[in-house]
Amino acid sequence: MDMTDKIMYEPNADRYGKMKYPYCGKSGLRLPVISLGLWQNFGEGDDFENQKRMVLRAFDHGITHFDIANNYGPPGGAAELNFGRILHHELSAYRNELVISTKAGFPMWRGPYGDGGSRKYLISSLDASLTRLGLDYVDIFYHHRPDPATPLEETMMALSDIVKSGRALYIGLSNYTKEQLEDAVKILKELKTPLLIIQPRYNMIDRAAEETGLLKAASKAGAGCICYSPLAQGILTDKYINGIPEGSRASKSRFLRASSITPELIEKIKKLNELAASRGQTLAQMALAWVKNNPAVTSVLIGASRPEQIDDAVGMMEHPDFTAEELAEIDKIILGS
Repeated sequence: MDMTDKIMYEPNADRYGKMKYPYCGKSGLRLPVISLGLWQNFGEGDDFENQKRMVLRAFDHGITHFDIANNYGPPGGAAELNFGRILHHELSAYRNELVISTKAGFPMWRGPYGDGGSRKYLISSLDASLTRLGLDYVDIFYHHRPDPATPLEETMMALSDIVKSGRALYIGLSNYTKEQLEDAVKILKELKTPLLIIQPRYNMIDRAAEETGLLKAASKAGAGCICYSPLAQGILTDKYINGIPEGSRASKSRFLRASSITPELIEKIKKLNELAASRGQTLAQMALAWVKNNPAVTSVLIGASRPEQIDDAVGMMEHPDFTAEELAEIDKIILGS
């Protein structure tokens, strides 16, 4: 295809009009309140044109942060390849307006060097990710999960050296506990490489990141926080109120089992849905707003299977605040307190 045949993408001129961009911890980097994750629906067998529509719709809304990992697909590497194609053909002129992150830490290739937290794996994986993305650097590189078999000093030194080499501008940690985070921060301070951000699972149902003190520890360390699964894999939407739809994540995903969607949980979701309606929101919008309401949270990481879900998520910003009574009601519904 020559340039005369290529349809040029023109982003929404008002894309920065409504989105908010809080500072990430004590850094000078600002992230959008909502970021788009490519964990699901960006695999080799997924509709590439739909992937492109979702990425461009997100950018049109002012979503500048796109979160990937080496193993996202399937197969591993597919999400990076697909996003790299979109970046090259539609978004290359806007690279300086984007924050692109990737990760390594879960199994990626066969043999003893394709998993964990070793210097060998992390640097090799990032180099491969950069090739798939078609980039010289990523903005944020995460260790995707702690590796008890590798000394923490080795992992942190590798991350520090990655930043100093220019392969990444910042580093992050995902799925670390409070104690692991605190130990990592001590090492990074000695290396004079600050931790930018953590990425834990956090939503109205799963509050472990808050209850264990992880979010407070991140704030104390000067790090920001981006939370994944804010909708609890789709449970905190109206999707499952009347049963499990064919083709939904609960019907096909190993990460969300239909057996976990109990009648008791459905009753809670119905009550939350009623509360959201009284606020003039969808349940998904209220769930996203609840996560962002925690002062330690910089950005909420959403996934999507179609562009309209991104539109709905961004609508959260029209009513982001809660009264004390609303927060108490949510606690009563979820926790019974």
